[in-house]
Amino acid sequence: MGQDKALMPFLGRPLIQRVAERLAPIADELIVTTNHPDAYRFLGRPLFPDLQPGGGALGGLFTALSVARYPLVAVVACDMPFANPDLLAFARDLMIETRVDVVIPSTVHGLEPLHAVYRRDSCLPAIRAAMQAEQWKVISWFPQVRVHQLEPEEIGRFDPDGLTFWNLNTPQEFKQAERRARDLAT
Repeated sequence: MGQDKALMPFLGRPLIQRVAERLAPIADELIVTTNHPDAYRFLGRPLFPDLQPGGGALGGLFTALSVARYPLVAVVACDMPFANPDLLAFARDLMIETRVDVVIPSTVHGLEPLHAVYRRDSCLPAIRAAMQAEQWKVISWFPQVRVHQLEPEEIGRFDPDGLTFWNLNTPQEFKQAERRARDLAT
């Protein structure tokens, strides 16, 4: 995109602000992992640089879980304008009920690790071991923990329009998503 897409305007405000506002009602704590904290101070949220520089998405997940104060942590990518608080609340409740370590949506496109819920204390050692073994795939450590995959039917109850996992990567996608968000608001 040539710029930080989280800071690009979406319906007149930075995309990350929209994502944060969508999640705030269900969050006891809302933190942002970023290696450019000055650019995100306007959010008024705790900002944390990667604890594992160069660790990519896995390093960001590790940072989020490491700095979180609560045992269950929802992790959402900054470029998902339709992040779904109801789906995350369902995942949290399922995690508590079934005592698994990860509740992650499974779609026709694969797993969605950046719109999932994690049990901090059991996931951190597994992620740390994966990073030490230089296994940087975000889900490389899943065999070490108990994972529940949400099936498309379960997801559909909370996401009938199929928008939750739409992450924006081009200016055209930004425009399309803004049109869709406006349509949903009317």
